[in-house]
Amino acid sequence: MKRYTITVNGIAYDVSVEEKTTFQQPVAAPAPTPIQTPTVSNTVPVSKPAEPATAPKVKETLTGSLGNIKIESPMPGKILAIKASIGQVVKRGDVIVILEAMKMENEIVAPSDGTVASINVTEGSMIESGVLLATLTE
Repeated sequence: MKRYTITVNGIAYDVSVEEKTTFQQPVAAPAPTPIQTPTVSNTVPVSKPAEPATAPKVKETLTGSLGNIKIESPMPGKILAIKASIGQVVKRGDVIVILEAMKMENEIVAPSDGTVASINVTEGSMIESGVLLATLTE
């Protein structure tokens, strides 16, 4: 047994550490069992390979017409929530979209007072920096 004195925040503590010398041998894994493969006849029709899945594209404008005030994504990320709706009157600083980037939720807010003219993204979509999120009219 080893004894140590450890000081934490000016208070000394006497610590005893017990050494264990026993070593346990690793247990061998059971032998794998062979897998029987079914026989395939030559008359089985071959199906066309599946098309690779692609990420959904963000539409240019989901609904509404473009307004004169554009709200763009400051960084790439995932749209977690859309907090505003088309036709809603918003004030400067009101949350329009919540964007998750680097495991943080970022509130994308209205840059000025206005009415939401269009929402250009959907919840769950992955976006790049500079993508048009929404537009406002004054």
